[in-house]
Amino acid sequence: MKVQNITNIDKFFSVIDDCSGKVELVTGEGDRLNLKSKLSQYVSMANIFSNGEIPELEIIAYEKEDIDKLVKFMVDGD
Repeated sequence: MKVQNITNIDKFFSVIDDCSGKVELVTGEGDRLNLKSKLSQYVSMANIFSNGEIPELEIIAYEKEDIDKLVKFMVDGD
């Protein structure tokens, strides 16, 4: 799934942390980083964070309830 215009980075990673299954970030090179890992969160944030927002990410969540949480975050912002 593509997610766009994330302005609340802390809330985004809080939603990721709350997911029960694996959530991965797909890099431009096709590599997959485990976003449940704090180290991967910091690395991904450092690489793509600019001007206080993340313009677009491709992430993969494997559990339906995790996908629902991420969609709710994107729609409602919480």
